[in-house]
Amino acid sequence: MGASLSPGGGRSGRGRRRARTPVSEINVTPLVDVMLVLLIIFMVTAPLLNAGVPVDLPDSRAQALDQEPQQVNLTLARDGRLYLDQTEIERAALPDRLASIPPGADGKLPLVTLRADKSLDYGEVIAVMGELNRAGFNAISLVTNSSGASGQD
Repeated sequence: MGASLSPGGGRSGRGRRRARTPVSEINVTPLVDVMLVLLIIFMVTAPLLNAGVPVDLPDSRAQALDQEPQQVNLTLARDGRLYLDQTEIERAALPDRLASIPPGADGKLPLVTLRADKSLDYGEVIAVMGELNRAGFNAISLVTNSSGASGQD
Protein backbone atom coordinates (compact mmCIF):
# COMPACT_ATOMS: atom_id res chain seq x y z
CA MET A 1 0.00 0.00 0.00
CA GLY A 2 2.55 2.54 0.97
CA ALA A 3 5.96 3.20 -0.37
CA SER A 4 8.73 0.91 0.64
CA LEU A 5 11.33 2.27 3.03
CA SER A 6 13.90 -0.37 2.25
CA PRO A 7 17.50 0.65 1.39
CA GLY A 8 17.00 -0.37 -2.22
CA GLY A 9 13.64 1.43 -2.59
CA GLY A 10 15.06 4.87 -3.26
CA ARG A 11 13.27 6.81 -0.50
CA SER A 12 16.05 7.25 1.96
CA GLY A 13 15.56 10.28 4.21
CA ARG A 14 19.28 10.66 4.71
CA GLY A 15 20.05 11.28 1.02
CA ARG A 16 17.26 13.78 0.65
CA ARG A 17 18.50 15.99 3.50
CA ARG A 18 22.00 16.27 2.05
CA ALA A 19 20.69 17.49 -1.29
CA ARG A 20 18.56 20.21 0.32
CA THR A 21 21.09 21.77 2.70
CA PRO A 22 21.40 25.53 2.03
CA VAL A 23 24.75 26.96 0.97
CA SER A 24 25.89 29.47 3.59
CA GLU A 25 28.87 30.85 1.64
CA ILE A 26 28.80 33.97 -0.54
CA ASN A 27 30.60 33.85 -3.86
CA VAL A 28 32.73 37.04 -3.91
CA THR A 29 34.41 36.41 -7.27
CA PRO A 30 31.87 38.49 -9.29
CA LEU A 31 32.16 41.31 -6.76
CA VAL A 32 35.95 41.32 -7.04
CA ASP A 33 35.71 41.30 -10.84
CA VAL A 34 33.39 44.30 -10.86
CA MET A 35 35.56 46.19 -8.37
CA LEU A 36 38.69 45.61 -10.45
CA VAL A 37 36.96 46.87 -13.59
CA LEU A 38 35.80 49.99 -11.73
CA LEU A 39 39.31 50.55 -10.39
CA ILE A 40 40.75 50.40 -13.90
CA ILE A 41 38.10 52.81 -15.19
CA PHE A 42 38.86 55.32 -12.41
CA MET A 43 42.62 54.99 -12.95
CA VAL A 44 42.21 55.78 -16.63
CA THR A 45 39.76 58.66 -16.24
CA ALA A 46 41.26 60.37 -13.15
CA PRO A 47 44.09 62.13 -15.01
CA LEU A 48 41.62 63.40 -17.60
CA LEU A 49 39.45 65.07 -14.96
CA ASN A 50 42.23 67.45 -13.92
CA ALA A 51 42.83 68.77 -17.44
CA GLY A 52 39.60 70.26 -18.69
CA VAL A 53 40.99 72.43 -21.50
CA PRO A 54 42.62 70.50 -24.37
CA VAL A 55 46.23 71.66 -24.75
CA ASP A 56 49.09 70.10 -26.71
CA LEU A 57 51.77 70.12 -24.01
CA PRO A 58 55.49 70.06 -24.78
CA ASP A 59 57.53 66.96 -23.97
CA SER A 60 60.01 66.78 -21.12
CA ARG A 61 62.20 64.21 -19.40
CA ALA A 62 61.68 65.81 -15.97
CA GLN A 63 60.32 63.82 -13.05
CA ALA A 64 56.69 64.44 -12.06
CA LEU A 65 56.07 66.57 -8.97
CA ASP A 66 53.67 65.69 -6.18
CA GLN A 67 50.17 67.15 -6.43
CA GLU A 68 49.44 69.83 -3.85
CA PRO A 69 46.00 69.91 -2.22
CA GLN A 70 45.48 73.62 -2.94
CA GLN A 71 46.69 74.79 -6.33
CA VAL A 72 45.62 77.15 -9.07
CA ASN A 73 45.45 75.77 -12.62
CA LEU A 74 46.20 78.29 -15.35
CA THR A 75 45.93 77.20 -19.00
CA LEU A 76 47.02 78.94 -22.18
CA ALA A 77 45.25 77.38 -25.16
CA ARG A 78 46.62 77.20 -28.71
CA ASP A 79 44.40 80.09 -29.85
CA GLY A 80 45.69 82.34 -27.04
CA ARG A 81 42.67 82.03 -24.76
CA LEU A 82 43.42 82.00 -21.03
CA TYR A 83 41.66 79.73 -18.51
CA LEU A 84 41.80 79.96 -14.73
CA ASP A 85 40.64 76.64 -13.26
CA GLN A 86 38.69 75.77 -16.45
CA THR A 87 36.97 79.17 -16.55
CA GLU A 88 37.88 81.36 -19.51
CA ILE A 89 39.07 84.83 -18.52
CA GLU A 90 40.30 87.85 -20.45
CA ARG A 91 44.03 88.53 -20.37
CA ALA A 92 43.38 92.03 -18.94
CA ALA A 93 41.36 90.54 -16.05
CA LEU A 94 44.18 88.19 -14.97
CA PRO A 95 45.79 90.53 -12.38
CA ASP A 96 42.45 91.17 -10.67
CA ARG A 97 41.56 87.48 -10.62
CA LEU A 98 44.98 86.57 -9.21
CA ALA A 99 44.65 89.25 -6.50
CA SER A 100 41.33 87.72 -5.40
CA ILE A 101 42.90 84.30 -4.66
CA PRO A 102 43.33 84.00 -0.89
CA PRO A 103 46.48 82.59 0.71
CA GLY A 104 46.41 79.15 2.28
CA ALA A 105 46.31 78.27 5.98
CA ASP A 106 50.09 78.70 6.20
CA GLY A 107 49.91 82.25 4.81
CA LYS A 108 51.49 81.31 1.48
CA LEU A 109 49.82 81.68 -1.87
CA PRO A 110 48.90 78.37 -3.53
CA LEU A 111 51.05 76.67 -6.15
CA VAL A 112 50.24 77.67 -9.74
CA THR A 113 50.34 74.96 -12.41
CA LEU A 114 50.78 76.56 -15.82
CA ARG A 115 49.72 74.51 -18.84
CA ALA A 116 50.65 76.15 -22.13
CA ASP A 117 50.28 74.78 -25.63
CA LYS A 118 53.65 74.05 -27.23
CA SER A 119 52.74 75.98 -30.39
CA LEU A 120 52.44 79.26 -28.47
CA ASP A 121 55.00 82.02 -28.75
CA TYR A 122 57.51 81.99 -25.89
CA GLY A 123 56.74 85.64 -25.20
CA GLU A 124 53.08 84.91 -24.47
CA VAL A 125 53.99 82.32 -21.84
CA ILE A 126 56.57 84.64 -20.26
CA ALA A 127 54.03 87.50 -20.17
CA VAL A 128 51.61 85.32 -18.17
CA MET A 129 54.43 84.21 -15.87
CA GLY A 130 55.31 87.88 -15.34
CA GLU A 131 51.72 88.61 -14.28
CA LEU A 132 51.87 85.67 -11.87
CA ASN A 133 55.12 86.97 -10.39
CA ARG A 134 53.74 90.52 -10.09
CA ALA A 135 50.73 89.12 -8.18
CA GLY A 136 53.06 87.36 -5.72
CA PHE A 137 52.81 83.82 -7.08
CA ASN A 138 56.42 82.68 -7.00
CA ALA A 139 55.76 78.92 -6.97
CA ILE A 140 54.92 78.14 -10.60
CA SER A 141 54.93 74.61 -11.95
CA LEU A 142 55.10 74.18 -15.73
CA VAL A 143 53.10 71.16 -16.88
CA THR A 144 54.56 69.00 -19.66
CA ASN A 145 54.12 65.53 -21.11
CA SER A 146 56.66 63.15 -19.65
CA SER A 147 58.23 61.42 -22.61
CA GLY A 148 60.74 59.24 -20.80
CA ALA A 149 63.88 58.87 -22.90
CA SER A 150 63.57 60.88 -26.09
CA GLY A 151 66.90 59.82 -27.53
CA GLN A 152 68.33 63.34 -27.55
CA ASP A 153 70.72 64.64 -24.91
